Amino acid sequence: MKKLFSVFILLLSLTLQAQLKSPAEFLPNYGKQVTYYYQLESYFAQLVQNSDYIQHKPYGQTSEGRGLNTYYISTPQNLKDLENIRQNHLYQAGLSDSKPAATSDKAIIWLSFNVHGNEPAAAESAMNVAFELINPDNAATKEWLQNTIVIIDPCLNPDGFSRYGNWLRTVSGKDTHPGLNDREHMEPWPGGRQNHYAYDLNRDWAWQVQPETRQRMLLYNDWMPMVHVDVHEMGYDEPYFFPPPAEPMHDFITQSQKDFHTAIGEMTAKKFDAQGWSYYTREVFDLFYPSYGDTYPTFNGAVGMTYEQGGIGAGRAVQMSNGGILTLQDRITHHTTAVLTAVETTAWQKDKLIKNFRAYFKDSREHPKGKYETYIVKNSGKNEELAKLLTRNKIQFAYANETKKLSGYSYQADKDKDFTLEPNDLIVSANQPKAVLTQVLFEPVQHLSDSLSYDITAWALPHAFGVESYAVKRAIQVSTKKEVSYKGKFEYERVYAYYVPWNGRASARVLSLLHKNKINVRSATKAALYRGIKVSPGDLVILKGDNPNLTEFEQTMNVMLEGKRDFEIIESGFAVSGADLGAESYPLLKAPKVLLLSGSDVSATDFGQAWFYMDEIIDYPVSIVDIQNLKRVEFSEFNTIILADGWYDFSDTEKMQLDTFINNGGKVIAIGSALNIFEDRTGYSLTKFAEETGKVTEKELDDKESLDARFFTTESMLRRGLSGSVSGAIVENVIDASNPLCYGLGSSYFSMKTSSASYQLLKGVQNAIYIPAKYKSFGFIGSNLKKRLENTVTFAVEQKGSGQVIYMVDNPLFRGFWENGNLLFSNALFLVH
Repeated sequence: MKKLFSVFILLLSLTLQAQLKSPAEFLPNYGKQVTYYYQLESYFAQLVQNSDYIQHKPYGQTSEGRGLNTYYISTPQNLKDLENIRQNHLYQAGLSDSKPAATSDKAIIWLSFNVHGNEPAAAESAMNVAFELINPDNAATKEWLQNTIVIIDPCLNPDGFSRYGNWLRTVSGKDTHPGLNDREHMEPWPGGRQNHYAYDLNRDWAWQVQPETRQRMLLYNDWMPMVHVDVHEMGYDEPYFFPPPAEPMHDFITQSQKDFHTAIGEMTAKKFDAQGWSYYTREVFDLFYPSYGDTYPTFNGAVGMTYEQGGIGAGRAVQMSNGGILTLQDRITHHTTAVLTAVETTAWQKDKLIKNFRAYFKDSREHPKGKYETYIVKNSGKNEELAKLLTRNKIQFAYANETKKLSGYSYQADKDKDFTLEPNDLIVSANQPKAVLTQVLFEPVQHLSDSLSYDITAWALPHAFGVESYAVKRAIQVSTKKEVSYKGKFEYERVYAYYVPWNGRASARVLSLLHKNKINVRSATKAALYRGIKVSPGDLVILKGDNPNLTEFEQTMNVMLEGKRDFEIIESGFAVSGADLGAESYPLLKAPKVLLLSGSDVSATDFGQAWFYMDEIIDYPVSIVDIQNLKRVEFSEFNTIILADGWYDFSDTEKMQLDTFINNGGKVIAIGSALNIFEDRTGYSLTKFAEETGKVTEKELDDKESLDARFFTTESMLRRGLSGSVSGAIVENVIDASNPLCYGLGSSYFSMKTSSASYQLLKGVQNAIYIPAKYKSFGFIGSNLKKRLENTVTFAVEQKGSGQVIYMVDNPLFRGFWENGNLLFSNALFLVH
């Protein structure tokens, strides 16, 4: 009987092997045409069905309803013990207190493909990598899997991948067209790089603004791999890139992580050398900004790596500058070789990786890498979103439960100060498992070893959230609690009005909900006091007398405000101090009717940030119209137009339509390069130089730079050019607290500056937020630009006719994580009138 059973198992195994198909066997035109996303999922389903070396783990859905999937690949024995292996891995690194059943140590590597949708060779190669790992005829990979758990996410951005692939198939004929003039090399707006909301998901790992990232990071933080490979494509004419990475590298990156980069580079180079494939290392792709698919894992103990294959714009095949033809199959082959080498190196260095991973967390807890050990964020309405961000990243925090005098570095003042810790202040200690990530996100200044950075160079959360914050060099002993304590509501005999503080995203969502339900709302423009309730400019008041049609006013309002726990009830409109509720300092707010322009003249990413803000951050209706259809728009249906950063080429007629819209009471919010529409135009005050002396000074500086450049070497030209640039730095701004654009922002505003554009303080407008002389800044700003930014406006409001133009030199919606910017934009949308 036992013999018959063994024969049966052997036959079953052979049957499964016979059914297991490679991508080329399963998919028509694999390597010749981009795969539909449903086909990719079907391919992995057949792998799972026909092999006991792979398991499927779905982890969510995209905004467009496509599945997000991971696959665990290892030996059948390891997969049966998978949960024990995971728990043991976390426990041994000090990331979990739950001691699992005894099991052997395994190296864990996570492979991420296609975070950018129009880099299809990444997802295509994921299928090939998975097949080779479980292919019964590949003895080498079976040996690797004995001590390795491989987690594959074949497509991080299914919506973008589908947008690109569906377009490419639509425009493709039977023959390939390697020449660049064919339409398959000219991807239309908005392109497939970004997700549904046109966000770049590879900048979202730490911030987790987008649904794909949030869902993925829940699973990632449950596993915390030792190695993470992020698979990309770049311009089609580029050789292949693999580690080691370029400078600047963040100071907190360990020597053991760098050593693995070198090992992987040497191993991969041997494989590419044998094939004669071109490649490079140590250039362009740095490890500094913390929200990439290589840096975020690195700051979480892994060896994070970027792999880049030339291919963007290549379509199915493209002629390169060297005369060669690069095909989709070439790109798949290169990626497959490189990624499998990463798995091989992980298996080979298993013991060292495990040892280094555990040491990483032990060392970071016992010997914090940063200057400060405790971060304190004063109690604010914005802390609710900050707490959510910390929770998503599994960064531990607590709230103060006592009052204590302390001294520390003030983020806002950029110097040491005495301050008082009070109940409900948020406390983050560096003495925790996520110590390194905590310090990366909170350290006031990040050391930049090289100014040639690939991305922004400053991101401190206290500046992003605009909350009074302090960093203390030592651990502090203080009583804490897990949640904020809210004081009870004041007792009242009758409801005269509801009061809602304007102090964060939740306030804007409440106002959005009230407007959508046609409930009249007022906003305070001056401070006042009503029996224990201190009203500040921007705070909302909903008067019962303003809403006579609400027969169940109290019950309705309690439902509307259940997401805003700090609201209060006012029982009399008579003020203890300041103006009564019937005064003109409580104007009635007009519900915005919003038009957002899209299309090829608009930056897809910046458009997406505005769209996501409207759709998801405040949940408010917005009409989106492509610029090419602008002539068909009935402007009287709207009172607010959002112009995201872009290269608008309006005709004179369209500009006149915009002028009429504004003069008749409309509001235009113009961001970044959209300001060019109004610059130096008759009837508007926007000009680069407010006075002739500024223009003369600028010319003198330009002339001096030109003269100095005569002595530059060719090698130094690139770096000299940086003197007039900024890739992304935090800049201090003075605010006009009495201007509605500034309500709730705090005593100052720190802006994320990603452009060298500047305008001297404007005449005839409200310079609501501007960069003062001798301003504070964090991150890299070129030496020439730094001086020119003094006394330049960042956000201004110009009254024109019955309407307004709000000029936004910087984008307050940058990547969605600049929380004080979200509030500033809410001010522009709802409160400026």
